[in-house]
Amino acid sequence: MPLPRLTAPRIDFGALRRELELPTAFPPAAQREADEAASRVPPPEADLTDLTDIPFVTLDPPGSRDLDQAMCLTDRPGGGFRIRYAIADVARFVADGGPLQAETWRRGQTIYLPDGTIPLHPPSLSENAASLLPDAVRPAVVWTLDLAADGALVDTRLERARVRSRAQLDYPTVHAALTAGRLAELAEPIARLPRIGGLLSARAAARGAVALPLPDQDVEPAGDGWRLVLRPPLPIEEHNAQISLLTGMAAAEIMLRAGVGLLRTMPAPQPAAVTRLRAAARALGVWWPPGAAVGEVTAGVDAAQPRGAAFLDHAAELLRGARYTAFADEAPAESGHGGVGAPYAHVTAPLRRLADRYATEVCLAVTAGREVPPPVAEALPRLPEVMAGTDRTASAAARAAIDLTEAVLLANRVGAEFDVAVLDADPGTAKRAPRGTVALDEPAVIARCTGAPPVGERVRVRLVTADPASRRVIFRYPADEPGPVPAASSG
Repeated sequence: MPLPRLTAPRIDFGALRRELELPTAFPPAAQREADEAASRVPPPEADLTDLTDIPFVTLDPPGSRDLDQAMCLTDRPGGGFRIRYAIADVARFVADGGPLQAETWRRGQTIYLPDGTIPLHPPSLSENAASLLPDAVRPAVVWTLDLAADGALVDTRLERARVRSRAQLDYPTVHAALTAGRLAELAEPIARLPRIGGLLSARAAARGAVALPLPDQDVEPAGDGWRLVLRPPLPIEEHNAQISLLTGMAAAEIMLRAGVGLLRTMPAPQPAAVTRLRAAARALGVWWPPGAAVGEVTAGVDAAQPRGAAFLDHAAELLRGARYTAFADEAPAESGHGGVGAPYAHVTAPLRRLADRYATEVCLAVTAGREVPPPVAEALPRLPEVMAGTDRTASAAARAAIDLTEAVLLANRVGAEFDVAVLDADPGTAKRAPRGTVALDEPAVIARCTGAPPVGERVRVRLVTADPASRRVIFRYPADEPGPVPAASSG
């Protein structure tokens, strides 16, 4: 019998915006520049290749308006595949040295909260003139990636072009069509996506990439309130992500060959950490075949099972230390990304992430045999610090919104018992009490638990704190352990 969904009354996330000092409206000069740029449609004779005959389509979460990418997948003569990947050409709308550029540097990236976004660019651009919306001619940077029959990348080209998306697709609709065997009927331009995505995933596992199929914890509207959901990734989302990852690896290769650019780097998993993960696999009963790489094991784990979720929670510890690395004159000493298993760059989301715009401009200049434009070259060494700061802000905003919703949902349930899955546990020391992390099925809360619950098991715990004011939720194990139950705070 399914558990009843718990909903929280309408929550004011405005306090989080003020606490994190998130931007509000765009300054008038920046807004004016964006609106004027949005009104200028590139004429047919502009310096853009006309690719409006290519049947591009977009694939995003339902309701998205800031559409960075569109794709068209075809067979290559003689075997293999051709990926045409159109990326919104944001640089055509943002003038160097102008007020809009200055404001995008202040924001760094789009930040998402349940009650709305804090966009990197004004909606007149990000949700209109620069977005690859259907049936509208848009400027784009088009990557043409040719693959051999086994998924190996054999040729890369990119150019500025005029494109027109034929349809705006979303993950649930495409997943349903794929499950019913009707994907080609729905959208022929992406009918090959599962095949190509599968090839690229296999190659990723072989090179040591680490896939973590953990569900997303989201806050979504529910009538007059909010609810928490755990959203497992759909297979089509992984296939789509592989196209973006391939493009990012191609971009990194271009920049590394030229000795100038901006990479997204991450240390490779350390041997000691992999050894600890192997021990966790044995303890949790997760099969690790002889000779299998970490990514091959994690990709096959079912996160819906408590032991699988606990194992993936352990595996997430391998993916730490991501940062942006700028370089000029020569390639950096550390150029790899441990999660991707190869050098990698962010170039596919310029509407939502500042760094992508500049890395794309480097790739365009290098492949055309031109010098990197001075404003771009001057920006590169400043971007890592800016992006690190905005990454921290975006993470803090997302975590705080979930913490607040969890506390509000459970504020009237202090003292109640819940069945949970145990994701991890710290046995503690002489100076530190034991504690763990547990996950509820409904509501989809992930929170601290005092005591030492058994990792990978389902146990019964008692809720002892749910405080919206501090955004804290704490459970106790075992549930019948004596001790006072704090009063709930209404916040």
